[in-house]
Amino acid sequence: MTSSDSSSSGSGSGSPSSTATSPSTSPRQRKRSVRSHNSSTTNASKRPSSSTSNHNHDNNNCSNNKKLAIPLEHGCEDNWTWSRRHRSKEIVLSGENDRTVHFHPNWSKGTAGVQGERPLNNGRFYWELHVSKRIFGTSIMFGIGTRKARLHANSFRNILGENEHGWGLSHKGVLWHKGVALMYTDRFKENQPTVVGILFDGIAGTLTYYKDGECLGVAYRGLYAIKEPLYPIVCSTAAKTEMTLKNTRSDIGQLQDRCRAEVLKHIRQREDLNKLKLPSIITNYLGETFYDLRTLRQVDNYDMLFDF
Repeated sequence: MTSSDSSSSGSGSGSPSSTATSPSTSPRQRKRSVRSHNSSTTNASKRPSSSTSNHNHDNNNCSNNKKLAIPLEHGCEDNWTWSRRHRSKEIVLSGENDRTVHFHPNWSKGTAGVQGERPLNNGRFYWELHVSKRIFGTSIMFGIGTRKARLHANSFRNILGENEHGWGLSHKGVLWHKGVALMYTDRFKENQPTVVGILFDGIAGTLTYYKDGECLGVAYRGLYAIKEPLYPIVCSTAAKTEMTLKNTRSDIGQLQDRCRAEVLKHIRQREDLNKLKLPSIITNYLGETFYDLRTLRQVDNYDMLFDF
């Protein structure tokens, strides 16, 4: 439990077959580390299933310069909101169509989350979360999960991704799934407003994050294998934090995209495409998803001892 979570003032606080790597330097020499408040930190020594979680950071939905127009900007407006039924008792919804989430409006003594009403799985969906400047504490998380994902805990935890029912990104730049933490991006700046974009591609089976208009790369792959309905989820341990849902869009996808997703279920790397002996224009189209691969470092138990 950290005092910064309960403070009333923001004082700070499936997949290709590549594997995550652990650092060889001492924990105090590392630039970044993670302090986990989950009770089962031993799970961090395990690797997530290759069928659902991605260890590669690739630009499936990103251009080379990473600065993009809004994803699915030519899609349809998708006017969903947060569920009043599936939420923590420590969450208050307000604003137009209940799109603003207030976490721990008085003080915080645990972790609170809420699910969106939009079931995902098929088609493409993009949404943005405009986070207030009160970014601090143990964990503020953004992602997706099934109905079995926990939405409340009487302790400060990374609950989105603590098991197989959730896929989340924390404000500390760490991906969580099945209790395993992977370094993904830079930590969010504290006490500074941030816009987090999330692109769920149910056709390709990927989840991609954006931060202040910059694409961070594909975080999770193989999500087409999840048969249970998936829903947007946000959660926070920090008192009096809030975020507003905006710019929700959807796209059912074109036939060629669906065909590509089906082919890529059986392709491990770009070099394998040449074995299919397809016309070059088709090979190039299929190969767009293999650019800029980067192995993510798994956060080990030593990292859990330090904040960053």
